Amino acid sequence: MDTKQSCRIDPATRPSTTAQTSASRRWLTLPTLCLAVLVAQVDTAVVNLATRAIGRDLHVGISVLQWVMDSYNLVYAALLLTGGLLADLYGRRRIFMTGAGLFTAASILCAVAPSAPVLIAGRALAGLGAALLIPASLAIVRVVWADPAERGRALGIWAACNGVAMAIAPTLGGVLINHAGWRSIFWVVIPLSAAACALAIPAMPESSDPQGRHFDALAQCFGAVALGGLAFAAIQSRESPGLAGAALLVAVLAFALFVRVEAGKGAAALVPLDIFRSRTFRGALAATSGMTFGMYGLLFLLPLTWQTTGRFGAVGAGVALMPMALVFIAVSTFSGALVRRYGARVTAAGGVAVIGMGLLLIGASTYQASILATEIGLTMTGIGMGMATGPLMGAAVGAVSAARSGTASAIINVARMAGATIGVALLGALFAMAHGGPGGLRAAMLLGGSVQIACAAAAYGAMRSRPGHS
Repeated sequence: MDTKQSCRIDPATRPSTTAQTSASRRWLTLPTLCLAVLVAQVDTAVVNLATRAIGRDLHVGISVLQWVMDSYNLVYAALLLTGGLLADLYGRRRIFMTGAGLFTAASILCAVAPSAPVLIAGRALAGLGAALLIPASLAIVRVVWADPAERGRALGIWAACNGVAMAIAPTLGGVLINHAGWRSIFWVVIPLSAAACALAIPAMPESSDPQGRHFDALAQCFGAVALGGLAFAAIQSRESPGLAGAALLVAVLAFALFVRVEAGKGAAALVPLDIFRSRTFRGALAATSGMTFGMYGLLFLLPLTWQTTGRFGAVGAGVALMPMALVFIAVSTFSGALVRRYGARVTAAGGVAVIGMGLLLIGASTYQASILATEIGLTMTGIGMGMATGPLMGAAVGAVSAARSGTASAIINVARMAGATIGVALLGALFAMAHGGPGGLRAAMLLGGSVQIACAAAAYGAMRSRPGHS
């Protein structure tokens, strides 16, 4: 990586957006970025908890509820590459604000949705907003905090916001669902996303770095079809195996065409293929996809199982999930220190392995009368996520030049959301095939945990970082 390469600052914003002067307003930059992460994660976590209420109110089953979850994931995954490139080309702050605005509009649509198709459309629009918002957020971290040690501390706080969302969302969501209905969960995120949009101008320097790159409609089309086809195949794998197989074939063909188009464009490509020469970058992708494969499946199926079996209501399920979130927050704030001491390789891969062991423990304890073993498993997942989330993001964006930070953050988020989409789809399908309940949850958690441990091992073999390096 060329460490001398730097991002172009929008001339209209000089001199206040230079690297030196932007340091004076980092106290506002990081909270604004964290607010954006909080918005996206609160929305996802609360929707997980509301699936039973939505299904009962709109008279739909688990396959439609999967689409309520995965319409967001599908659009998010398909358009992340575009979001990352647009941030690099036209300004990270500008794209961040556009994403926050779309997320606000999507939340309003979901809140007033009269039917499941409208709700699914609103969730898809939220996915588009997140596809612009999240890569731009991570790219801004890479630009503003150029020093790896400082960036590690910032990413630890950034990642802790995922835990804050998981701590707030279940309890708040349970109370709202019980007393104000499931629509209220969408109204509650609107002030947060609007605030993130409003604070972006005073809080963030504008930066971009086209470096001869431009929007490539053909590559974006093939990339979106490949990612979307893969997600669609996973979602439909149980309900329509033939359709899922056709979608998978289309995805493979589109991916091959995408690679062919990108190979001919070199450094000007939507995804410059030389970015994958970094072993650390490839390892971060493997660990991230494995982490979300199991975690999103857990967050979808465990509250659903608790509520359908009568163990907990919405509020009780939220409270039972809280230890995981609190541990996640606590550990995330120290993840930068763990990287400096042990290296990103040990911290990130070890964290994903700990999550996998937590899921295996949850799967093994589904028939127990006590939830003690399940709570221990959830605590392990919180520890693992706190260890892995920030370092994985840091390893990915730190493995490339700042000029490609938007693209790198988009790719790592593609891995994150591809894992989540496929995890919800395949583990949800396995859950249903095993007739749901404790038996279905056990089967899903054993598969999810095994995949996570395998991905952790692959990442450990690929990543080559030393303590103190991102």
